[in-house]
Amino acid sequence: MRNKGFGKDIEIFKLLFEGISEGVIVVNKTKNIVEVNTSACDMFGYSYDELVGQHLDILIPTQFHHAHKEYTDQYLDTPKRRQMGIGKELYGVTKDGHEFPVEVGLNPFKLKGENFVMSLVTDITIRKESEVVIEKLNEELEKKIQLRTEELERTIKKLTDLNAALEIEINKRKIAEAKTKDALQKERELSDLKTKFLSLVSHEFKTPLSGILTSTTLIGKYQKTDQQDKREKHLKTIKNKVHYLTGILNDFLSVERLETGKVSYNYEEFSLVNLVNEIIYGANITLKEGQNLHYPKDLDDTILRQDKKVIELVFANLLGNAIKYSPDHTDIYFKVDTSDNKIIKFEIQDQGMGIPAKDQKHIFERYFRAENALLNQGTGIGLNIVKDHLENLNGKIKFESKENIGTIFFIEIPKRHE
Repeated sequence: MRNKGFGKDIEIFKLLFEGISEGVIVVNKTKNIVEVNTSACDMFGYSYDELVGQHLDILIPTQFHHAHKEYTDQYLDTPKRRQMGIGKELYGVTKDGHEFPVEVGLNPFKLKGENFVMSLVTDITIRKESEVVIEKLNEELEKKIQLRTEELERTIKKLTDLNAALEIEINKRKIAEAKTKDALQKERELSDLKTKFLSLVSHEFKTPLSGILTSTTLIGKYQKTDQQDKREKHLKTIKNKVHYLTGILNDFLSVERLETGKVSYNYEEFSLVNLVNEIIYGANITLKEGQNLHYPKDLDDTILRQDKKVIELVFANLLGNAIKYSPDHTDIYFKVDTSDNKIIKFEIQDQGMGIPAKDQKHIFERYFRAENALLNQGTGIGLNIVKDHLENLNGKIKFESKENIGTIFFIEIPKRHE
């Protein structure tokens, strides 16, 4: 090392630097190299004179210059001893353009009133290569383990088949009993499933049917002209209950078709205005007392090519939830955006109970119900059906929600299904 860089203090630094196996690079506050050791020169392929006085970027690949400038500027504002690039892979570049992985430790210090940063640079090429070799060996080991496992499984299967054959020959009665027990177990499981399903259906149908029966009975008692408002009230109750039951039946049918892959979509051309009017008409009859449903009444008409019935089912479900989970005397908003040439966007916003943050990641799962909605009627399959149908129509759905404030669903559907 020559007497260049720190001047009179060079002997001290020479003694310290040359005893270090890592590359040592010292830069000043302008990021110019003021001192290096032999290890650094050898590592990067430069002579001492070629490095001292150069900007630090000479040792950094060009594609990282901009990001490195930001990192170093931030570091020089509040310098402290630390490892550089934690969680990131760092690279250096040699004089001949070869890039190689490095680890860098930063050590700020002050000398004669001037700030410097000493970097300890380690070439970790061998370690990286070793990691690749180890990873490859691990992959090969996993493959061997998998092969051994498959061989073992085949051996076990052969032994199992042999034992089964021997059991058949030795004791047919035991085999018959085992089959009978297995059949009984499956029958019990099927019976449990039927019981759970019937319990769900019974629970969801019982209350609406009771309401319909009560309203039907009371209507018969209001026969006078001045009792028309009472008749209308019970007729509305019946309509709401029937609408709710129809929705549940549609949900069950949709689940069955989606699971069996029997869903067939009928793509046709229809008016957006007509679609919105039918959606709003269906939702209005289920509004609670004092609820207001706001929707665009001067919407520019657009001709869509989609499955109209499925889209109606989607919005009937979403608006039904907005109404059901919002209290009386609240506003519900149904917004439509046709500005995009290919996509039509909808928003459904309510002022309801919202979805707890911990439940939001599960909200589209079948049969899942949020913790704060368990006391409300529902099957937990509506949003799952909505998401499946929209994806099949090349659409999207997402939401934002805050508990006790409300929920907004964002829906995108292609204007024309090609």
